[in-house]
Amino acid sequence: MSKAMRQIFALATLTALLLHGVPSWAQSAAPVSAPTNGSEGVAVPDDYVIGPEDVLGVLFWREPDLSGDVTVRPDGKITLPLIGDVVATGLTPAALRDQLQKAGLRFLADANVTVVVRQINSRKVFITGQVIKSGAFPLGSSLNVLQLIALAGGVAEFAEGDKITILRNDRGRTMTLKFNYNDVSKGRNLEQNVQLRPGDTVVVP
Repeated sequence: MSKAMRQIFALATLTALLLHGVPSWAQSAAPVSAPTNGSEGVAVPDDYVIGPEDVLGVLFWREPDLSGDVTVRPDGKITLPLIGDVVATGLTPAALRDQLQKAGLRFLADANVTVVVRQINSRKVFITGQVIKSGAFPLGSSLNVLQLIALAGGVAEFAEGDKITILRNDRGRTMTLKFNYNDVSKGRNLEQNVQLRPGDTVVVP
């Protein structure tokens, strides 16, 4: 093919892409496990430690083969190329970064590592009883009782909204906090609308 023909072919291909988008065969050939941009992460609470089901971005500077997004397994570990299994549960992102940096020095002259939290799935709160949708809900940076009830679809028709309780484990001891939905939803006694903590259970009778 002559140079002129190659230029015409390239121009025709570019025009087709602009008019019709990337063809399906090209989309399917694209890698699906490419690492996400290292700067993209979620807001992390001050007391956050890594837990099972959390999604982390592990990025080794100038080492794309070692970088990528990993999900913390139920056993609390993540697996990375060359490094292998590493315990992540119970560590802060900074502590995990330091641990990976030390492990990386066995294979790299300069193991510069960044750990980004992509998704927080380990921090959960629970709601049960007379709501539209009971169950576990992820706890991000903040969530109060009224917001959790809204996520659960609201209280059911015959719920006793003035007798809702929050069960909280505090250093091995179960605390019971009272919540009057009828008052709070009308803007009264708002101090009851506490910020939820991981593991809290809201009971709607």
